[in-house]
Amino acid sequence: MYKSIDLFAGIGGIRKGFDKAFGKDIETVFVSEWDEFAQKTYKANFDDPFEIAGDITQIDEKDIPPFDICLAGFPCQAFSMAGKHMGFKDDYKGQCRGTLFQDVVRICEYHKPKIIFCENVKGLTIHDRGRTFKVIKGAFEQIGYTVYDKILNSKDFGVPQNRERIYLVCIRNDLIKERCSEWFIFPVGDDKDTCIRDIMDPAPVPSKYYLSDVYLDTLRKHRARHEAAGHGFGYEVRNINDIAGTIVCGGMGRERNLIVDDREHSMVPTTHIKGEINKENIRKMTPREWARLQGFPEDFKLELADTHLYKQFGNSVTVNVIEAIAKEIYKILEG
Repeated sequence: MYKSIDLFAGIGGIRKGFDKAFGKDIETVFVSEWDEFAQKTYKANFDDPFEIAGDITQIDEKDIPPFDICLAGFPCQAFSMAGKHMGFKDDYKGQCRGTLFQDVVRICEYHKPKIIFCENVKGLTIHDRGRTFKVIKGAFEQIGYTVYDKILNSKDFGVPQNRERIYLVCIRNDLIKERCSEWFIFPVGDDKDTCIRDIMDPAPVPSKYYLSDVYLDTLRKHRARHEAAGHGFGYEVRNINDIAGTIVCGGMGRERNLIVDDREHSMVPTTHIKGEINKENIRKMTPREWARLQGFPEDFKLELADTHLYKQFGNSVTVNVIEAIAKEIYKILEG
C-alpha cells in the first residue's frame, strides 16, 4: 500500500488519475487546498476521514503524515501563456504563486517520498528563457531526486481537447537502478479518435446554455475589433466533429469553445437575457461536458453553481493523462 498526499489539490483530478492507476494499492493521507469552493467539490467526491488543510505555506511539514508519493499541481497562473508571465514575482491575495513549488520542496525534503509528481502549464518550460524551469528542476535534484519531464497533449489520451501540459516525475535517487536519462519513460498516448460530439450531453440541453442573439452579436463585434487591430482574440465556434481548444477558467474561456447544437431545445429563456435565444443554435458547453473533456467519470458529483464548476475544470487536469503516467510510475515502484 502506497500512501500519498495531494497538495494544491483543486477538485482532485491528479488524485483521481492515480487512484485509477493504482487501484487499492494507494491511500491518500493528507490533502491541502485553500479555495473553499474547490474544497466543496473535493469533499463531495472523496470520502476522507480527515479535514482538508488550507494554506500550505502555514502548515509545518512535521505535521504531515509519512507518505510515499507527493501529488502537486502547484499553481500555474504565474507561468501561463494567457497570464502576465510574472513567474516568481507573481502575487495573488498576498501569496507568491510562482514560488509555491518551494513548499513542495520543503515538505518532500523532510519526508523523502519515493515519488514527487507535478503538473503545470507548458509555458513554465519557456518562462524567463527557461531559467524558471531550470530552477524548479534543480531544487528537486538538490534534495535527492532525478527529474523526468515531458509535455503531453490531452488529445492523445482519449479526450477531445487540445491541451498541452508539462509533467514532472521526480524519482528518489536511491530507487533508480540504471543511471540513464530514459530509465523512466512517459506514455505516448493512443490513436483513439474522439471528438466533441462524443462528450455532448443528451438533448435537450437547457436553454440557459444557448447564447442570446444580442450577446452573440457583441462577441462578433468584439472579435472584429481585435482582428482589425492585428490579433485574433475572441470567441470561437468549434466543429462538433473536431476537438475542443484548451478549456480555461478566466476571461472568455467558455466563449472560446462554443458549439452549434442543432438538436431540439427550448427557445424560452430561463435566465435574464437581452434579446432572444439565438436561432443559429450556438451554445456554451455545459460543466458536465467540460468534465468529460478533462476525463472525469460520469459519477463525479457537480454540486456547485456553474460559475464555480467552469473555473474548477478549467484549472484542473486531464484525468486520462494522469492515469497513463501513474501506470508507468506504478510499474517502476512494483518493479
